[in-house]
Amino acid sequence: MSKKLVAYFSASGVTAKLAKTLASAVGADLHEILPQQPYTKADLDWMDKNSRSSIEMNDKSFRPPIANKVKNMDQYDVIYVGFPIWWYVAPTIINTFLEQYDLTGKTVVPFATSGSSGMGNTNAELKDSCRGAVLKEGRRFSAGTGADALKKWSEELGL
Repeated sequence: MSKKLVAYFSASGVTAKLAKTLASAVGADLHEILPQQPYTKADLDWMDKNSRSSIEMNDKSFRPPIANKVKNMDQYDVIYVGFPIWWYVAPTIINTFLEQYDLTGKTVVPFATSGSSGMGNTNAELKDSCRGAVLKEGRRFSAGTGADALKKWSEELGL
């Protein structure tokens, strides 16, 4: 039986709620991806071209530092990675997270929350950060998606 991890970044708490429900539904460990410098409300103002999130997302090579790491990442076979959709893709902190581990032979499954955006170019943007891993097609969920629906989705992916 494969060992599963749900790792997530949540700027406002919405993704955190979904990640906790998913971890419970699929029997996975849980890890919150914490930015070294927490995001403020002003940092997250996507309407402000000079906000921290806007600057980061306009530079696809930017990798925000992370404050914590997963201990014993090698024990996990399946890594669900959750995040809010920013500019139709995963925030670059997700690339930072993925690139700090050897993911060879692992399965990476993106999941996201968003007010209205779909997954956009998320998988294309994450592909290079998942070297050696099988990157499954990601899916966006509403914040209130229940455990049964998440478990069914995971089973449909063969996990």
